[in-house]
Amino acid sequence: QVQLVESGGGLVQPGGSMRLSCAASGIIFRLYTMAWYRQGSGKQRDLVAAITSGSSTNYADSVKGRFTISRDNTKNTVYLQMNNLRPGDTGVYYCTAEFRGKGNGWGQGTQVTVSS
Repeated sequence: QVQLVESGGGLVQPGGSMRLSCAASGIIFRLYTMAWYRQGSGKQRDLVAAITSGSSTNYADSVKGRFTISRDNTKNTVYLQMNNLRPGDTGVYYCTAEFRGKGNGWGQGTQVTVSS
């Protein structure tokens, strides 16, 4: 019954910014590591950013300094602020909720297209 709903994607020009949101339900949100993955070309989903219950963060090398993951436990929502976007950031962005190293499903994803 875990539900993860991503939103905020769309078409953006290189150098632009975009903020993604993922609203979670069916979990005790504050206890979970939340993460964003991107599916680019092909079917592989790669970790973009993660934030733990203690608000420690991890980022893929390709997005360090440009993306910021954050969470609002009062709203059961995790965000991904994306700045200085590049065409290589294009893909479907998925949200996950993880506890004890186990994922609890994926959202439906939100498409981000970086193109002029």
